Amino acid sequence: MDHYRQGDVLLIRVAQKSARARKVDREDGRIVLAHGEATGHAHAIESPEADLYEDFGGTRFLEVRETVQLVHEEHAVLTVEPAIYEVLRQREYTPGAHGIPVRD
Repeated sequence: MDHYRQGDVLLIRVAQKSARARKVDREDGRIVLAHGEATGHAHAIESPEADLYEDFGGTRFLEVRETVQLVHEEHAVLTVEPAIYEVLRQREYTPGAHGIPVRD
């Protein structure tokens, strides 16, 4: 697949991550792609077969070496295939504004 979406998290397959991207530390042994502001839940991957990177501009990349599962307490589990993905946080459309992050 070229992209995956789970709630407000969107993964888009890219050819490579930024050469300036640095590995992001895991939280309690898991990769957290986003914390839910409303519920405290998280979009997370527990598998050691993936790593999260972030460049100096804040762009984040998920590198998946083997098939992994993206879990969240309020969404169906997603099976993510090996590839490199840009991690985006979707925003709500607000007329006349730049949009606000989707509350999950």
